[in-house]
Amino acid sequence: MAMTAAAHAQFAYDEAQQDVSDQVSACLAERGLEADATSPFCPERDNRVLATITTFGDRNPEGAGAISILDADAIASIAADHPAEVLNTLPGVNIHTNSGQEHLIAIRSPVLTGGAGQGSFLILENGVPTRSPAFGNVNSLLEPHHETAEAIEVVRGPGSAKYGSNAVHGLINVILTDPSGEPLRQANASYGSLGRYKGDLIYDQGYLGRASLSVQKDTGWRDNTGLFQLKGSGVAETVYAGWNVTAWASASYLEQETADFIQGPDAFKDRDIARANDDPLAYRDAWSARGALKLEREVANGTLTLTPFARTQQMDFRQHFLPYRGFEKNGHTGIGVMSRYERVLSDVLTWRVGADVDLATGYLRETQPEPFGFFPGDSRFPVGIHYDYNVDTLVGALWGEADWALSEKLTVLLGLRGEAHGYDYTTDAPVGINGRFNVPADRTDNFDFITPKLGVVYEASDTISLYANYARGSRAPQASDLYRLQSQQGVAEAEVETLDSFEIGARGSLAGGDLVFDIAAYTAEKDNFFFRDSDGLNVTDGSTRHEGIELAALWQISDHFVFNGNVSWSDQVYTFDRIVGNGSEVILDGNQIDTAPEWLANASFTWLPNDEFSLEVSTNYVGEYFTNPANTQDYAGHLIGNLRANYAVSDALETFLIVRNIADKKYADRADFAFGDQRFFPGEPINVTVGLRKTFN
Repeated sequence: MAMTAAAHAQFAYDEAQQDVSDQVSACLAERGLEADATSPFCPERDNRVLATITTFGDRNPEGAGAISILDADAIASIAADHPAEVLNTLPGVNIHTNSGQEHLIAIRSPVLTGGAGQGSFLILENGVPTRSPAFGNVNSLLEPHHETAEAIEVVRGPGSAKYGSNAVHGLINVILTDPSGEPLRQANASYGSLGRYKGDLIYDQGYLGRASLSVQKDTGWRDNTGLFQLKGSGVAETVYAGWNVTAWASASYLEQETADFIQGPDAFKDRDIARANDDPLAYRDAWSARGALKLEREVANGTLTLTPFARTQQMDFRQHFLPYRGFEKNGHTGIGVMSRYERVLSDVLTWRVGADVDLATGYLRETQPEPFGFFPGDSRFPVGIHYDYNVDTLVGALWGEADWALSEKLTVLLGLRGEAHGYDYTTDAPVGINGRFNVPADRTDNFDFITPKLGVVYEASDTISLYANYARGSRAPQASDLYRLQSQQGVAEAEVETLDSFEIGARGSLAGGDLVFDIAAYTAEKDNFFFRDSDGLNVTDGSTRHEGIELAALWQISDHFVFNGNVSWSDQVYTFDRIVGNGSEVILDGNQIDTAPEWLANASFTWLPNDEFSLEVSTNYVGEYFTNPANTQDYAGHLIGNLRANYAVSDALETFLIVRNIADKKYADRADFAFGDQRFFPGEPINVTVGLRKTFN
């Protein structure tokens, strides 16, 4: 069940603090140690109960700004076949699924593609970005191991002052589960009626370490859309030479056959068309690996934390979403270190400073093997190499924060980050214009920016807090923004994209704690918006405005009934004019941004008649939205219902049943208008999943 940050913090503390303390005490007693001793095999964990916030996320659940958290119980009960299924239960989040594991992300934003989709959302694992800043990917949720995570933290709104470039509209932080303190062996397995097999293996060796493996095999409900996916992760903790050490690693592997858009007015309403795939050669193969060490110790009355990390990834796929359907290979490898020092100066003032460094090298190759043209003699899409480049990047950042309690009820939170990006680009493709493609000569580029934040939190009562927050989100251009140019573009037109956001909110509990709520209202302005229009052309200097209200609530109606839901309203518009060529692509100041629904909502009602059984009915609503910037094409939206049931056969065995799209609604996961035609990725028909979770002690 999804919770607000305040609810998660309260529930996690109340339910877990005593358990953790007991585990540590028992572990020390087994080794004949005093209760206040430190053992490398019994790391002190009493202050790490809220690890999802304070250890990896570095966010205060009572701080200024909107944060949503999905805990391990919510992740397990949803048993998502795709990360969008679990993340779309949160306010302000609207992730479109494409084919297989492909997706596009929106957090307080339209659904973004291309460089904007790559660089506007920061994806992290244990607080460390999964990719170097210049080498994002719109499908980046393929990589983190969310299936067995301890929690998923979503920051809605800019997070650049804390986390750096790419946290423009928000960030998603997947928290890997720590060793539990007690040995645990667990296996999860499920089968879906659309031909989907899934399984998880969890091996927890007490305080020594924890490892997890997830596998998914899918025959595909559309033609030629099978996939195989593996994810694995491990976490270990110890104490060495005075340092508290946490080490983790994760990896992912994907082989997928990919379906293309279906085309034509309301094509998703015809199941025969929806199942068809007119590009059976399309595929996506990808793998990634990451590792990091978190080293923490007391220094000069403060806490020093060093986090060296390394990452690598490669991807090979057919660009089925483009008319000429070229092939792309890309990859990058990077290393770096994140550092921070925190000191409590007094009862009213705490400050933190940090420095981050990220070095990476990446490449991109695009080729077109077959002739293509919209009309006879169309030479814009030549056969052969379009791009073949390498980019070395160096990113450095300095940041600082201060939490200042002006009174018992009023706290001010300040933050400032400065960041510098350097790019060294070389190409092996012929330089100059090649049809629609423009290959720059070898060059270097540099970008720098400053991102501030200022928040105020007021404790209105023992159970309710109010906040106001200003934050700036910025991103340096993606490598593809700078070097994957088109013939209409000049070199070095991409600039630092900046979004300034202001929000106010209230959160807390009512009715004796039975009703937990979180409400936020925001407004934001974005400049230097770099995006791809519906004719496939890059726009380098757009500007937009985003306004909205989000409400989330968790209501414990009784011992047997729980309601959990959220609703989001937004008004997202272009704030510039653009008319291209014959007027086929028109953007006017005040037009609604395409793929930005005005309304989003998610609700669930859970019945808990006893300790063994639970039944949940849930709905997910996506409102009407325009599919082109000119606002002449639209999608009517959809309302999808689901059912989930869990039954504990014993303490060690649980079974579950999931019915998705219970009304067999014909809908589109993604609606789009491009190259003069309506395009859709159709939603799955009704399907049933049965599974079990078995614990071996």
